[in-house]
Amino acid sequence: MAALLEGRTALVTGGTLGIGRGIAETLAAHGARVVVTGLTEDECADARARGATAHVLDVRDASACREVVERVAADLGGLSVLAANAGIYPQARVADMTDEDVDRIVDVNLKGTIHAVQAAVPALTASGRGRVVVTSSITGNLTGYPGWAHYGATKAAQLGFVRTAAIELARAGITVNAVLPGNVLTPGLRALGEDYMARMARSVPLGFLAEPEDIGAAVAFLASDGARYVTGQGLVVDGGQTLPESPEALAEL
Repeated sequence: MAALLEGRTALVTGGTLGIGRGIAETLAAHGARVVVTGLTEDECADARARGATAHVLDVRDASACREVVERVAADLGGLSVLAANAGIYPQARVADMTDEDVDRIVDVNLKGTIHAVQAAVPALTASGRGRVVVTSSITGNLTGYPGWAHYGATKAAQLGFVRTAAIELARAGITVNAVLPGNVLTPGLRALGEDYMARMARSVPLGFLAEPEDIGAAVAFLASDGARYVTGQGLVVDGGQTLPESPEALAEL
């Protein structure tokens, strides 16, 4: 298993919790040397207690992103993989959404992704085989869900960024791709309750919800030499959730 990413160095933003933690642990299991970031010192302390190297980072701060990337590249002897995963998903209905709600989610999910990629470009270029993998979502790109219109807008915007960034960074030897998870068993999803999780599982043809490591496996592939000719793409990892044209299609199984 270690051979897939042997010799690679990786930074996972938002890697202390949920999907980000699954990504970080999977990359490490495949042989990469991994550093994660978290929003708070408490998050980072918990990650360190599990044996991870973790730095506090608010991706809304472009200069802080540059400082963390430079520190990570110096500590690891370079950086070859950026998993731009940090994000938030607060709920707000369209009729109730405030400018503050919109500004916050755009600043974290969209601008934060751009900041992280901008900061990593020099180190990724120097590596000679840079990989950027953005954590987007099926929401906004392929589906919608009440309460997450602003979230979906940022996730769709990430894919727009990925496509052009892939063109601009190609000659530097950097590929830029995204994973589009469906519902994943994270603490945030579990907090929505057993009824919600059961409804979501019933909407998935495979019949179960993803674990964070399932998303990590997709990121590991896109970070590997096996994906050297894949760029500007979004890989859907949803157990087939977006396939049925109606709930009745699943009833036929």
